[in-house]
Amino acid sequence: MISVVLGIVFLSALIAIGFAFTLIRWLFRQSEGTDSMKKISSYIQEGALSYLKQQYKVVGIFFIIVFLILLFMAYKKLLTIFVPFAFFTGGFWSALCGFIGMYVSTRSNARAAYAAKMSLNKGLKVAFGGGTVMGLMVVGLGLLDLVLWFVFLKWCFARNLFSTGLDELTTITQTMLCFGMGASSYALFARVGGGIYTKAADVGADLVGKVEAGIPEDDPRNPAVIADQVGDNVGDVAGMGADLYESYVGSIVATMALAATAGLGFGGVSLPMIIAASGVIASIIGFFLVKTKKEKQRDLINALRRGVFSSAALIIIGSALVVFFIGQNQYWGVWGAIVTGLVAGVLLGVSTEYFTSASFAPTKTLSRSSLTGPATTIISGISLGMRSTVIPVLLICAAVFFSFYFSGGFSDYGKGLYGIGIAAVGLLSTLGITLASDAYGPIADNAGGVAEMSDLEKEVRKRTDQLDALGNTTAATGKGFAIGSAALTALALIVAYKERVNIFGKSLELSLLDTKLLIGLFIGGVMPFIFCSLTLRAVGKAAEFIVEEVRRQFREIKGLLDGKATADYSTCVRITTQAAQKKMILPALLAIIAPILLGIILGPEAVAGLLVGSLVCGFILAVMMANSGGAWDNAKKYIEEGNLGGKGSDAHRAAVVGDTVGDPFKDTAGPSLNILLKLMAMVSIVFSQFILTYTIVK
Repeated sequence: MISVVLGIVFLSALIAIGFAFTLIRWLFRQSEGTDSMKKISSYIQEGALSYLKQQYKVVGIFFIIVFLILLFMAYKKLLTIFVPFAFFTGGFWSALCGFIGMYVSTRSNARAAYAAKMSLNKGLKVAFGGGTVMGLMVVGLGLLDLVLWFVFLKWCFARNLFSTGLDELTTITQTMLCFGMGASSYALFARVGGGIYTKAADVGADLVGKVEAGIPEDDPRNPAVIADQVGDNVGDVAGMGADLYESYVGSIVATMALAATAGLGFGGVSLPMIIAASGVIASIIGFFLVKTKKEKQRDLINALRRGVFSSAALIIIGSALVVFFIGQNQYWGVWGAIVTGLVAGVLLGVSTEYFTSASFAPTKTLSRSSLTGPATTIISGISLGMRSTVIPVLLICAAVFFSFYFSGGFSDYGKGLYGIGIAAVGLLSTLGITLASDAYGPIADNAGGVAEMSDLEKEVRKRTDQLDALGNTTAATGKGFAIGSAALTALALIVAYKERVNIFGKSLELSLLDTKLLIGLFIGGVMPFIFCSLTLRAVGKAAEFIVEEVRRQFREIKGLLDGKATADYSTCVRITTQAAQKKMILPALLAIIAPILLGIILGPEAVAGLLVGSLVCGFILAVMMANSGGAWDNAKKYIEEGNLGGKGSDAHRAAVVGDTVGDPFKDTAGPSLNILLKLMAMVSIVFSQFILTYTIVK
């Protein structure tokens, strides 16, 4: 049975990767359009590659330092020798996912714009195909990494090459539990750096271009326009891909570890991998269902929903077969937990769409608040974001309760905790297509920019605007999905942390009357606010540099505003890249140092409080910021469609200010909180024995 299960997981990983490369070949056979379109696309490609090269240099230094620290800990018997190398592979696979996704997305924009000349459906297929490459590479490489490490560790254990004094499954899963730190570390750098880059360029371009100069979005006269287009890819493709890769891997390894400690055997350990493997097939089938024959916005939304909802339905059916095959009737309660996670994920997306889409009342009301100026726009947007947190919180609470209950938590505590982990796996099982619908957004956005700068026909621009508007909705729902998955994954990791500390001989009894726990709760609660302060400040400072540069070019390059001269795009790209790389270091280090430092001072109880406090505050703050930002963005788009005075009106100028504030909310600070929560949990797990050994206050 073991060989069959591992073989299925390995085969599904190869299918995902193989289908992704088949899509790449099909995409690259599509026409890039005119010479002008090719030239503009090449600017975006060069800017994105330049950014990634610089990021790899900075992150590479960090990984070498941490690798040496982990190697020293392994020498001191505080970790197994495999953890430092697994840390490196986790970061490598995460970076590779981001690189491939961004490489394809930056080469799909012109192709999507040219395809839109033929039909809206053709443009949708090209843009969504580019996004699907990202989704399938994440799940394919994630499963491949897991199954190879599992087989390798099993082989080493059988030959007595390493031992922890525990049984085989517990030894293997506890070792694999430490692997996610590499993926989480790279994801935080990618998300924070990409978020700072994209929003600094976007804010700078909007403030000077739209507000001061009065020129349209994506106008080639704007020197920051290429940096803005590059930013969409480094933030929402490379950053989001790395983010969800580590969520995907983290939820699986945490659940595997919980299965081993609960005594559920190989069936319980392998179930998360098999569910994830079945998600590959469901996502590929869902991809072929994303198409439309009509040219209305509602039909585009329905096309994407058809793909996502069909994949979720297939997972529900497939997981029932998998549960029956692996555990017979023993695991039917676990199947209920899987369905709970899936349903919670779908409803999180629906909730996010309701609060951020201009098709519904909240964003339309926000649009009308722009009629009375920027101040009321900001107030209404923040109010909307705060109100929007209620449904996601209730959904996560329901998912935790029912997954625990269905798995037998009240009669079997260990199995109930396992149910919470498997719910996170269920939520992420459709990641192949869910991430595709999110990564589609930047491609559609870039396609609109290429169409505008290449001066294509109005009909083409109308179609790319439809694709872009859908991209705004999918980006918002994708962020809601990512935040929800982060909450369940972080909760599973917190439980895994407690179990790991218990394994090392410390009975971790978590009582609210424990002073150390209370201190940890308060420090954990403030961590998301410190983190957001640093990232928002970084966007503001970087945007200042771009604003000054754009103003300088408008002032010094004669004929630029008249369209008789060409802007210096490369300087804005270089300024934004340098600013993003410098400003991303401190927030990333904060997430790594905080749990270790607190643990050394006050011990593992304080660390548990830190993780719980940061999860509660961070999840709610992330939802609020993501939904406020998404609503401000779509309120601006709603006005630009001709409502409430249209472009150039006072309402439009107020909405642009709201969107400018919302950009770093939804694309920098909010999404980065997902990784903060998971990385702190991963660091706590990896350094748990170190903390137990060197705690000052016993």
